[in-house]
Amino acid sequence: MESSGGCWRAPLACFRPRVLLLHALFWGLVALRVFGAALLAEDKLAAVKAAVAPCWLLEEFVVTAECSQCDAFQTKTRAACGQTGYVEKVNCTKSNRDEYKSCRSAVMEEHLFWKFEAAMLSVAALSAILVVLRQHRLDRLASEKVRRQIESI
Repeated sequence: MESSGGCWRAPLACFRPRVLLLHALFWGLVALRVFGAALLAEDKLAAVKAAVAPCWLLEEFVVTAECSQCDAFQTKTRAACGQTGYVEKVNCTKSNRDEYKSCRSAVMEEHLFWKFEAAMLSVAALSAILVVLRQHRLDRLASEKVRRQIESI
């Protein structure tokens, strides 16, 4: 069964200058389309971010209230509470605006650390149990093999 026109069966046909030029042109257009769309989206995103960026991203600020946990109402009303559940009040020096900035609490970090430790301990225990079970199974198979060899003598 002969292939007609494809590069799968006749690799030398793929290296003809016209075929190489068509491939290069095709993939060049694909790359231009993909990267062009990505660059346009990035430019639009940067423009939107600049328009709605909080002042503490653009200028110097002073923390006026330390990092504290958000209550249920604050979590629903302040966007900064949604990221970590903790927020601090900052005052931007140039614009003199008070805004809330998401922060990471030491209590929250400790809690996350212990959750991670518990998860890793669980994975280690499970792995150890699986290793022991597998070793018992392999020992049983080896002793069965030796028993069969001895019986065959």
